Amino acid sequence: AAAGPYADGQEVRLERVPGGLRLAVWQAGQIARRAPELDPRHLSGLLSQAADKGLLSAPRSTPEGGPVADGAYGASPGRTGEMRDELRVERTGEDRLRIARWILRPGAGWQLQDAPVMLPPARFAEALDTADARGVLDPGVPHPPPGEELDEQQVDG
Repeated sequence: AAAGPYADGQEVRLERVPGGLRLAVWQAGQIARRAPELDPRHLSGLLSQAADKGLLSAPRSTPEGGPVADGAYGASPGRTGEMRDELRVERTGEDRLRIARWILRPGAGWQLQDAPVMLPPARFAEALDTADARGVLDPGVPHPPPGEELDEQQVDG
């Protein structure tokens, strides 16, 4: 399943790999070593293709509606040895959606793993469902970039 290509020739692909699924940015026939970001309007097509191929089912929850709070994201918690981790689906601005793994390092806090994501399908489904329930996936809802607040004019249209 794929989203894109984008103007810079990148494509975001969701593929079955040994042990689960890989979500990665591809450019010029190679995997880019960064967390995948895509246009939120392309996510439904990616998920439809994934469902057709038996990789994932579409998000099942009902969006809460209204503007999305600054920093809102959907997550699927897990563990990596002694460290906690989360697969997060979050907005990085009005026109980008990042699906990436974050690790809680003792004494250092949550850190983005700026790399392709390889996890079991259930983790992807849980993170997408949570993001959908919080309105993060809705391309028609205002989403402030991290650290910025929405003003009432943006919310009321």
